[in-house]
Amino acid sequence: MDFNVRKLATDAGIFFSRAVQFTEEKLGQAEKTELDTHFENLLSRADCTKNWTEKIYRQTEVLLQPNPGARIEEFLYEKLDRKVPPRPTNGEILGQFMLEAAKEFGPGTPYGSTLIKVGDCQRRLGGAEREFLQTSSISFLTPLHNFLEGDWRTISRERRLLENRRLDLDACKARLKKAKAAETKAASVPDFQETRPRNYVLSASASALWNEELDKAEHELRVAQTEFDGQAEVTRLLLEGISSTHVNHLLCLCEFVEAQAMYYSQCHKYMLELQRELGSCSGDIRCPDSLDVNSHTARSPTDPSAFLPLNSASPLETDALQIEEVQPPASGTRKAKVLYDYDAADSSELSLLADELITVYTVPGMDSDWLIGERGNQKGNVPVTYLELLS
Repeated sequence: MDFNVRKLATDAGIFFSRAVQFTEEKLGQAEKTELDTHFENLLSRADCTKNWTEKIYRQTEVLLQPNPGARIEEFLYEKLDRKVPPRPTNGEILGQFMLEAAKEFGPGTPYGSTLIKVGDCQRRLGGAEREFLQTSSISFLTPLHNFLEGDWRTISRERRLLENRRLDLDACKARLKKAKAAETKAASVPDFQETRPRNYVLSASASALWNEELDKAEHELRVAQTEFDGQAEVTRLLLEGISSTHVNHLLCLCEFVEAQAMYYSQCHKYMLELQRELGSCSGDIRCPDSLDVNSHTARSPTDPSAFLPLNSASPLETDALQIEEVQPPASGTRKAKVLYDYDAADSSELSLLADELITVYTVPGMDSDWLIGERGNQKGNVPVTYLELLS
């Protein structure tokens, strides 16, 4: 118990002395060992990396999980070192509700059959979202978290140790400076006519004591300087490792972008398929007589032509253009790369295969969402959203 109390008292004294020294440095009343410019730049870069990594990490968490309650739950599971239980995505829940509603309304009814198609699409969208969240968490969030909780904690610990070594070094410099001043004063030649012999003897003894104190202070300074230099080298190596951290985070960022692009591509594909399914079944939907006030202008909400201007041609009315009789303009044809497979809905459209190249052009009076596509002797309408126009 004695040892613990003595150690506690010693540590408290060291802490108090360093606090006083640090305050005097801030007030300009004590000398401070300055680090070289390169080292200061490394420190500044490390702090900048930590701050921005923390902000990006927090905001990515918000992007992937907007629900703050769910984020708190995941945080608690992480602190308890337990696995987070699987949680269905909002798309999967919505899809399940639609499928259950379709059973109640009747799968054979127009509304029920449409609910089944949309619900199945929502479930697939939810599955794609789940896969995206898992991939992003592993490839992007986890490396950032490991840096903040692992590498940065090590750097911070070594920086604190370096600061303590610097304070010890400056304290040794101050003691050596004080010992030199006292030794110089004690070594000055006394005036024998005005100084008593007894005082002269005391002065000689004091000079010997200050010489011994000076030697001790010089030894402590050498030890403190060695410890400071060693700790500075360790800290420097850790700070220079921030460059490798940037390279690692760059690779993780690229993987995050790839996962995000794949997720949105899957969502786009699912929605296009759903749009085609709803467009093909829109002709089977009949409005009740009480709502059919103007049947020649009423359109199904799932009919793509419902969102076109009145004076534009619907893609379902392209037969009026007589595709076989359309001739390509003298100028204005372009090459296009097909992004996804497309099955023609009727004889006026051209089926497409992903990654193939076709020639496309437009004609007056044609819907802007469609183009005329040619592949050899085949010709037909093709949707713009399935193409990448090449310059």
